[in-house]
Amino acid sequence: MKYKIVTLVCVLMIGFMAYMIPNISAREEERLAFQATPVVEESKKSKSDEWERYFPRQYGSWKKTEESHEIEDMLERFPQLAILWAGYGFSKDYNAPRGHAYALQDNKNTLRTGAPVDDKSGPMPTACWSCKSPDVPRMIEEDGELEYFTGKWAKYGNEIVNSIGCADCHDNETMELEIRRPFLDRGLEAAGLPKFKDSTHQQKRSLVCAQCHVEYYFKPTPWKNEKGEDKLAKVVTFPWDNGLTAEDMEEYYDEKKFKDWTHKLSGTPMLKAQHPGWEIFQTGIHGQKGVSCADCHMPYTQEGTVKYSDHQLQSPLRTMDRSCMPCHREGEDKLRGIVNQKLTRKNFLMQLTMDNLAKAHLETAKAVEIGATAEELKQVREHIRHGQWRWDYSIASHGSFFHAPEETLRLLGSANDEAQKARILLVRVLAKHGLPDFQAPDFSNKENAQSLAGVPLKKLIEAKMKFKATLEKEWMAEAAKKGKLNMSSQEGIDQESSYFDNRKKK
Repeated sequence: MKYKIVTLVCVLMIGFMAYMIPNISAREEERLAFQATPVVEESKKSKSDEWERYFPRQYGSWKKTEESHEIEDMLERFPQLAILWAGYGFSKDYNAPRGHAYALQDNKNTLRTGAPVDDKSGPMPTACWSCKSPDVPRMIEEDGELEYFTGKWAKYGNEIVNSIGCADCHDNETMELEIRRPFLDRGLEAAGLPKFKDSTHQQKRSLVCAQCHVEYYFKPTPWKNEKGEDKLAKVVTFPWDNGLTAEDMEEYYDEKKFKDWTHKLSGTPMLKAQHPGWEIFQTGIHGQKGVSCADCHMPYTQEGTVKYSDHQLQSPLRTMDRSCMPCHREGEDKLRGIVNQKLTRKNFLMQLTMDNLAKAHLETAKAVEIGATAEELKQVREHIRHGQWRWDYSIASHGSFFHAPEETLRLLGSANDEAQKARILLVRVLAKHGLPDFQAPDFSNKENAQSLAGVPLKKLIEAKMKFKATLEKEWMAEAAKKGKLNMSSQEGIDQESSYFDNRKKK
C-alpha cells in the first residue's frame, strides 16, 4: 500500500511538472524578451507608436494619458489672470495642462499661437514648439540649433507633428535615458551642476523632465547663416547663472533688463514664469531626500515576472498604492487629507495675491490716464514686476504646493507684500493727481476681465477656426505623406479647447 501511495504521488508530481513547464518557459521567454534591447529605426524614432512593438506595456500606459482629456478654462476659474497677463498671449486663452498625448494638439489649438496663414506668419517664434514633441530635437539635429530657433512658429507646422513621447527621454538604440535638447546641459553648466552624462541614474530620472519642466526664456541671439546673412534666433535659455531660486532668476533678469512683454494696462516691463517644476522641487523635502520625478509620477508596475515604469504620467494621488505607500506608513486617506490641506492654504494666499496684483495694474493704468509720470510710477512698477514674478513662479509649476509647500507659501507671501507696497504708493500718486478714492473696476468674471485687458476674443476665435480648417489640415496631410506621422496615432486626440463651445456666442 505504501508503495502505491508513493507511486501515485510521483505520478501526480510528474503531471504537475509537465503542466508547469510550458508556463514557466513562456514566462522566461517573456522575461528575456523584455530584457532584450531592440533598436528603433533612426528615421522613425520620433513616432512613439513605432516603439510599441518592443515596449507594448510602456506604450500602452503612455496612451492612457489620453484619459486626462478634460478642458479646464483657467481664465474662467481665475479671471484675475486676464488682467495680470494683459497684452500677453495668456490673457487670450489659458487651459490647465492635460496629458502628454495632448501637449502638441493643445499647442496648436490655443489662441496664444495665433492663426498663421503660411510658414512665415503668426505671432509666436519657433521656440514655442520646444517642449511639445520629439520632432523638436529631430529638427535641431537636422537644421542646426540656431536655424531651428529662427523664424515663426508656423515654420515647422508640417514637421513637428508627434506629441511628447518615447524619443524625448530614451536613446532609440540603447533605450538608456538621454536628453536631446542641448539647452538643458547649458543651463546645468551655468548653474555649476554636473551635466546630464555626469549625473547619477537617479538624478537622470528627474533631469529628463527638466528638459521642459523648468523656467526658461527666449534669448535673442544674432547669428549668420552659410550665405552670410544676418539672422536672429530666439533660443530657449535657462536663467540659472545666479542660482536656482526665484530671487536668483529675478536678479538675472533685472541685470539683463529683460522683459517678456510690457503690460498693456500698467506699462510695467513684465516677466512670465514658464513651469519651474524641477527647480522648486529641489527645495522641498522629496527633492532634498533624493526622490526623483519618476519615483512618484511613473511608479513601477508588476505584470507577472515583468516590472516596468508606468508612463501614464499623472497625479500620484491616483496611484498612491505604488507612488506613496512604498515609503509612507500613514493610510491613503490621511495622506490625501494632508495634500488637500496644502492645496487649500496655497489657494487662499494665491487668491489674495492675484487680487492685489490685478488691482495694482488697474490703479497704475488710471494713474497714467490722469497724468502720472514715468518717474512717479517707477518704484510702483518695480514692485509690480517683482511681485508678479514671484507669484507666477510659485504657482506656474502646478504641483508646487505639494513639491515644496513652504517655499510656495513663502513666495506667495513675498509676492503679496510687493503688490501691497505698490498699491500703497499708488494711493499717494492717485491722490496727488486728484483721485484719492479710486477703486479698480470689477474683474470678477472672465468677460469683464478680458474686456478690461482689451482682448478681441471674437476676432481671435474666428481667425483660429479658419487656421484649423485650412493650414493645420495641410500640415497634417503633408507630414503623413512624408512619413513623419502615422495618422492612426491621432485617433483619440480630440480637438477641444475652452473657446470651441462658446465661439458662436461671442
